Amino acid sequence: MATTSKTYAEYLRLPQLLGLQGGWEANDDAVSEDELHFIVVHQVFELWFKLVLRELRMARDRMSAQFVPDKDIPHVVRHLRRVNAVLKIAVNYFDVLETLTPLDFIAFRKKLEPASGAQSFQMREIESLMGLEQSERQRHGHSVDPADDIIRLAKGSPSEGMVLQALETARQQLKEGRSLRAALHEWLYRTPIRDSCPSDSNDDEIVTGFLDEYRIALERFDKRLLGAFNAFISASDAPEAAQKNAVRTDAPCARIEPEHATAPAGVKPCRSRASRIRAALLFIESYREADFLTWPNLLLDSVVEMEEELILWRFRHVRMVERTIGRRLGTGGSPGVAYLDQTTEYRIFNEFWAVRSVLIPPEFLPALTNPKK
Repeated sequence: MATTSKTYAEYLRLPQLLGLQGGWEANDDAVSEDELHFIVVHQVFELWFKLVLRELRMARDRMSAQFVPDKDIPHVVRHLRRVNAVLKIAVNYFDVLETLTPLDFIAFRKKLEPASGAQSFQMREIESLMGLEQSERQRHGHSVDPADDIIRLAKGSPSEGMVLQALETARQQLKEGRSLRAALHEWLYRTPIRDSCPSDSNDDEIVTGFLDEYRIALERFDKRLLGAFNAFISASDAPEAAQKNAVRTDAPCARIEPEHATAPAGVKPCRSRASRIRAALLFIESYREADFLTWPNLLLDSVVEMEEELILWRFRHVRMVERTIGRRLGTGGSPGVAYLDQTTEYRIFNEFWAVRSVLIPPEFLPALTNPKK
């Protein structure tokens, strides 16, 4: 009976892997050195994206648990740091790609049409898994989901099944709130603030007390930040009509969820879910030196760094494109640089960035209650 030799080449499937750089012709000898270079760099990008997706799914699933054990936070942080290291490498790969001169690329660019890097379904998966909503694309003038174009072009191709399954799964999970952003929001919502949890009857009072004291401290530090603070903390997941009715009274408390326009008569509405999430962000960031907040804070830092690296990747990508082809249309028919420039404005973890605008020095902070507990 024949046995498979357990060699390095077989473990990594090198014969198969090294036979995949032949372009449309499926023949290495039929592509130039420049085209081979282009193919290799983009394949490496996609391999890194595969790893990033695996790590993000793990982080989302761990943070989606109804109860997140303390030991899971360091585990998630370590793996998000791996994602960040990968994205840093991906950014630096543009140094290699930019050894391709404009004339080198033009020599084979026509062969790519209508294929385009914008059709990377794994990048679209990463965006959805992180939590990029279509509303954020629309905010920057992109009314069409790029996944639609990818699906259209994939129809009838050998990769159709893989592409459709990947993108439809990613879309459905984003729609169902199964993204890393949604998982982190749920975790933050449950975060104790001054030992109070959302399930406690006086949680709204305690959270409001913390925010009122923080506002006073902020005013002592720099009054000019009050506007930013009020805008940050007043966020609501309820419709505008419900927000206008969210005034404090001495009546019992009832949460206003997005589908409710107003609270029942004689019942005071609670702080919105989005507002409590932001209060938790503020609490963790402000008291980061407290032992019990060390890992939660490192988690927040890792997420911000991850999005920063993604932004830098987009920026290097668009500058590389502009350097190579100028303002031509993309090979897939997109506006090219004009479109890519706008993608650098996308933000997924908006609150994680916004909280940094209202932080104050430790000596101005309200005293931390029960720090040992």
